[in-house]
Amino acid sequence: MAAVGVLALQGSFNEHIAALARLGVKGMEIRKPEQLLNVTSLIIPGGESTTMAKLAEFHNLFPALREFVQMGKPVWGTCAGLIFLANKAIGQKTGGQELVGGLDCTVHRNYFGSQIQSFEAELTVPELACKEGGPETFRGVFIRAPAILEVGPGVDVLAECPVPSTNVLYSSSAVQIQEENSVPEEKVIVAIKQRNLLGTAFHPELTADTRWHSYFLKMASEAGEATSGSIVPAGGVDLSSYDGKPRIDLPIFQ
Repeated sequence: MAAVGVLALQGSFNEHIAALARLGVKGMEIRKPEQLLNVTSLIIPGGESTTMAKLAEFHNLFPALREFVQMGKPVWGTCAGLIFLANKAIGQKTGGQELVGGLDCTVHRNYFGSQIQSFEAELTVPELACKEGGPETFRGVFIRAPAILEVGPGVDVLAECPVPSTNVLYSSSAVQIQEENSVPEEKVIVAIKQRNLLGTAFHPELTADTRWHSYFLKMASEAGEATSGSIVPAGGVDLSSYDGKPRIDLPIFQ
């Protein structure tokens, strides 16, 4: 029996563990390579990607993380975690950062700008709605977020975000401030799936909507059917009857 691992070096790992708990699933904090042996799936959370990479290098985690991915175990990266999983990242700080790789895509590290240009957006998510039910849209929380510029032929695009002609200075559900003459133009990819890997440029763990976590749990369950491992329920809950319906009981962003 194995829990869902959550890389706990820095960033929003506690929020992911709380979201898993709302679905009745145990999340295990991962800080050392040997701890990966106790989990069958892994979430790499959002945070400061350069800091996370330095801490992962300090703890010698990169070889173990790469092996985890190459073994076909489900891994989900959100925001900084998406950068970790990308085969190529641009817009990095001087000297760059080490990547785990596995997702056949190119990610722009700070595509949407600085912290003050963080925003929320309604994303059309047909695949998520089809698999998990609920509305056809998802409220994406983008915090100094990356974006996916290119994907390979084996990558499924799950969500795109409209890109304004000039950057949004500030946006929330209540107010939006943009530079003058800003109009929507093209879209940029913000969520993808490739075999055992899932990547989102936004932060589902900072919302009350648990459908992305439910979607990932089903990926992990499907992968676990061919192995002896399985997901450990929190508090002894039997997941055999888990219906995947989101349990919205802790609103954060609405």
